[in-house]
Amino acid sequence: MKLETTQTVVVAKSKSPKKPKAIPQSLDVPHPPPTRWKETYDAIKKMRSRITAPVDTMGCDQAQLKEQDPKNQRFATLVSLMLSSQTKDEVTDAAVAKLRTALGGSLSVQGIIAADEATVSEAIAKVGFWRRKTQYIKQTAQRLRNDFGSDVPKSVDELCSLPGVGPKMAFLALQVAWNLNLGIGVDVHVHRITNRLGWHRKPTKNPEETRLNLQSWLPKELHGDINHMLVGFGQMVCLPVGPKCNDCTLSTADLCPSAQKGKTSTSTVRKRTSAVQVKEESRPKIEIEMEPPENLLTLPIKDELD
Repeated sequence: MKLETTQTVVVAKSKSPKKPKAIPQSLDVPHPPPTRWKETYDAIKKMRSRITAPVDTMGCDQAQLKEQDPKNQRFATLVSLMLSSQTKDEVTDAAVAKLRTALGGSLSVQGIIAADEATVSEAIAKVGFWRRKTQYIKQTAQRLRNDFGSDVPKSVDELCSLPGVGPKMAFLALQVAWNLNLGIGVDVHVHRITNRLGWHRKPTKNPEETRLNLQSWLPKELHGDINHMLVGFGQMVCLPVGPKCNDCTLSTADLCPSAQKGKTSTSTVRKRTSAVQVKEESRPKIEIEMEPPENLLTLPIKDELD
């Protein structure tokens, strides 16, 4: 008699993709509008109209202009944002151009997937944390191909599920790539300047606190403009160290509680604040210390470096 034996085969189930963690969109109790905020906003807007800042010519909205395919335009915007964290606009702009050239003239999801890490790394080597960003960009391209039809997703939560992408990048990507105004992109400039202006009852500890405060009272029609306006203002006037208060109309209009008043010239400002500046300049990473990764609370391992 022939005995038949049976063998039990255990088939491992593939893990389903994790559901994106929801990004908070509102406060339980709205923050009250600051006194004279509209007057302050309009004064900064007027100053910005006379200033050409790096963000105006080399910001993330410029990356898409060299692409013809809409998907590539959106992907180039996202890549530019991913490269921009803790990196000057000039360096980011050059890195995007070099990466596009390395990929054969177009910045596409498939091009990044096909390229080896060495090619990507060499192209972006001058941006901050380029090794980590190389991995993030490669991983993001794979995710976009596998889960989003090789396109940039249209929701904040899905964008923040991508490696190295946090709320600031997500909101800006939606504004530039999809023309969707779903929230405020808060970077170090917006965080610093709104705290200097006293627009928060208590100084905010990180950009996410700043974003939720601002979104609770700033009219929605201004959400898409405030980042670009304040970034340029922060690059040219309200500098992290040695702000040019003499060149700022907020000082004379008594609209900035942090203004260095009573200075008669830029040279006088330098002389009378030299001791403070030397002390601050000895700590070049003060921005990083004061303003931690934007999505630290939501994605601590793959933090957005900004």
